[in-house]
Amino acid sequence: MRILVIGSGGREHTITWKLAQSPKTTKLYAAPGNPGIGELAELVNIKATDIDNLLKFALEQKIDLT
Repeated sequence: MRILVIGSGGREHTITWKLAQSPKTTKLYAAPGNPGIGELAELVNIKATDIDNLLKFALEQKIDLT
């Protein structure tokens, strides 16, 4: 499953940490993320409020879950 986590706070870090442990996760992205999240997921330089570019990214990367 290809997953995109949106945000950069502690809550998003915890969600990313747990998703990274799942054997169902094949690719994990975070937008915009933070350095700690970057250790678990590929960071995407899109602001959490930039809905149009987040949608474009999700469609291009064939994201299964956001």
